[in-house]
Amino acid sequence: MAASSNSSLSGSSVSSDPEDYQPPIWKSYLYQLQQEAPRPKRITCPQEMESRPKYYGREFHGMIPREYADELLAGTEGAYLIRESQRQPGTHTLALSFGHQTLNYRLFYDGKHFVGEKRFESVHDLVTDALITLYIETKAAEYIAKMTTNPIYEHLGYTSLLKDKMVHRLSRGRTEPRRVTFQTDEKISSPLVRRSALKDTPEKQCFYEKIHNFKVHTFRGPHWCEYCANFMWGLIAQGVRCSDCGLNVHKQCSKLVPSDCQPDLRRIKKVFSCDLTTLVKAHNTTRPMVVDMCIQEIELRGMKSEGLYRVSGFSEHIEDVRLAFDRDGEKVDISASAYADINIIAGALKLYLRDLPIPVITFDLYSKFIQAAKSPNAESRLEAIHESLLQLPPAHYETLRYLMAHLKRVTMFEKENLMNAENLGIVFGPTLMQPPELNALTTLNDMRQQKLVVQLMIEHEDVLF
Repeated sequence: MAASSNSSLSGSSVSSDPEDYQPPIWKSYLYQLQQEAPRPKRITCPQEMESRPKYYGREFHGMIPREYADELLAGTEGAYLIRESQRQPGTHTLALSFGHQTLNYRLFYDGKHFVGEKRFESVHDLVTDALITLYIETKAAEYIAKMTTNPIYEHLGYTSLLKDKMVHRLSRGRTEPRRVTFQTDEKISSPLVRRSALKDTPEKQCFYEKIHNFKVHTFRGPHWCEYCANFMWGLIAQGVRCSDCGLNVHKQCSKLVPSDCQPDLRRIKKVFSCDLTTLVKAHNTTRPMVVDMCIQEIELRGMKSEGLYRVSGFSEHIEDVRLAFDRDGEKVDISASAYADINIIAGALKLYLRDLPIPVITFDLYSKFIQAAKSPNAESRLEAIHESLLQLPPAHYETLRYLMAHLKRVTMFEKENLMNAENLGIVFGPTLMQPPELNALTTLNDMRQQKLVVQLMIEHEDVLF
């Protein structure tokens, strides 16, 4: 089998140690088959068809019998025409000659031509792509079925580089969540008693894993899969690309790629409304810089501000902060000289948390936290909340831990800011917790539990985290 060693075809990167890195061998068998695939040959209608839709050309033959279409296409591999269905007038069929038989497909148009998922600018492109796919799947069905069994992914230079970065980041001393148990025969009102009630158990292991954000992609020019090293065939939508890190793979290979996406800052277009784990990994931080920067600014000059987090800043100024973060990232200026009203910074922090595509307390764990809050027993309630916290993704856990420690400090200035754990629970409950299905009745019914979860996390922050 011939092969190409031009690694630039797939866009993969090299290892941090060039001497040890060997470019992968890109497998060109499927590329050769694409080159051999039959070329489309349009069978034109000899007469002008008054009923021809404006988006079809002379390949439209009107309402002709299927048998006559077979005769027109016979003996010419790749020949095609369009006919109107006799059984369902107004619908159209693409008749295509392949493998010494006529294949008939229901043809649609909605601004583009399609018979399946792919949409094409012209019928000619549609037929070209269909012939490539049919030819390759006919000639190489067994090969395609086995092409994912010996992947090159783990041997690519950039995968080892990403692993080195991940290990380095995780070794920088991240605080590990403590697994604790609450003694049912002890009171939990005193922090000293609470601490004495802790039992040491194995700490939860933390890995900043992130699944790839794959989206169907049309590659211009030849591209090879960075998982299996095989050619990605077809004219359009040949595979998928991770919109966060740029990994290019076959759609079937995407199901086998490990959850090791390392987002590229050049691909992250915004800070707000960006998945929390994506933002954290892109900036190589423990928590989103928005949370750190806003909390640091609030603790610098706003802890005694009356109604902190309850009083709203001007919405247009909060929007300015959002746009500034999206534009400038960690270089944004949110100091008093830029925004004198601390409620603007507090409002921006709440907006960031509220606009996360996956809330800090994730959709998957929402019901567990709600059920924990409903527990009638104080100790079991805290135990259930603690167990649920341990199941949060690391970036979500770290963000929540940092936020709760901050809100605990806010309550220490209650005499000045009039904010206690219960008030903050009312403010942050719906912000940090959202039901998986947007249902107004569910949200209304769960508001009490949302408030209680946040209230308990603030009050018992020193034990729960």
